[in-house]
Amino acid sequence: MPDPLPLPWSVLKLLRRAAEHLEEQGIDSPRAAAEILLAHALGCRRIDLYLRHDQPVEAAERDRFRDLVRRRLRREPVAYITGFREFWSLPLAVDPSVLIPRPETECLVEAALAVLPRSTVPQPRRILDLGTGSGAVVLALAKERPGHRFVASDCSAAAIAIARSNARRLALLDRLEIVVGDWFAPFRPCRAWDLIVSNPPYIAAPILDGLAPEVAAFEPRLALDGGLDGLDCLRRLIAEAPAHLSSGGFLILEIGADQRRPVRDLAQQTAAYQCIDFRADYAGRDRVAILRKG
Repeated sequence: MPDPLPLPWSVLKLLRRAAEHLEEQGIDSPRAAAEILLAHALGCRRIDLYLRHDQPVEAAERDRFRDLVRRRLRREPVAYITGFREFWSLPLAVDPSVLIPRPETECLVEAALAVLPRSTVPQPRRILDLGTGSGAVVLALAKERPGHRFVASDCSAAAIAIARSNARRLALLDRLEIVVGDWFAPFRPCRAWDLIVSNPPYIAAPILDGLAPEVAAFEPRLALDGGLDGLDCLRRLIAEAPAHLSSGGFLILEIGADQRRPVRDLAQQTAAYQCIDFRADYAGRDRVAILRKG
């Protein structure tokens, strides 16, 4: 980003110039990106930019900001540049070993909270989060429903390290257990889990390379690739969950917007679920499957 004007560069002037430059290059949400990156470069909160809008920005700070903007122009996601993404009002550390939490995944949290009582009487419920990634879903649940027993797993040791770090920083580590393992592999079929949640890979492999560069080039394929039809992981979870769920227990899954019918068919084929329901995301698209074991 050129720096043709003499000092002083104020916060507001720098912010406007960066947002214009990002917009010219076709970057989504250029103003928001500029604000987040400038706040990161200055070591302040985003709202503070407007409290100090006329403050001069020193050369070293401009250089830091310029480097961040260059990374965004290469289509690196803002969350990976700053190392954080907010989810359910929790600031989560993220890096390229984990999927960046999406707003629509909060619908998965909402669906889980709807079936998870606040009370731990007569006994705490047992909740399992499979493919936890950054820990976004299980940490949101543990925050909202203290006292229940939470376990999270992921096949990626790097992801588990991020999830454990997030839990520790948010003072939630004492509320859950985090283990490395591939789906149900670490757990014996005990029919003891009251709730199993997962945001599994559900994108069809043939379309992955056509996704936005921020996703295709930067986010982990392991967390995205659902096989040829996008259903590989969903198929396995739906088939194997009944051996792990208690009677009346719930399997709640994030799904693709076009996967309602095949997910329903997979659930019906097991003959294990007495109730099969779906919940839309904030854009009105099917996003969450809610399966209750008979």
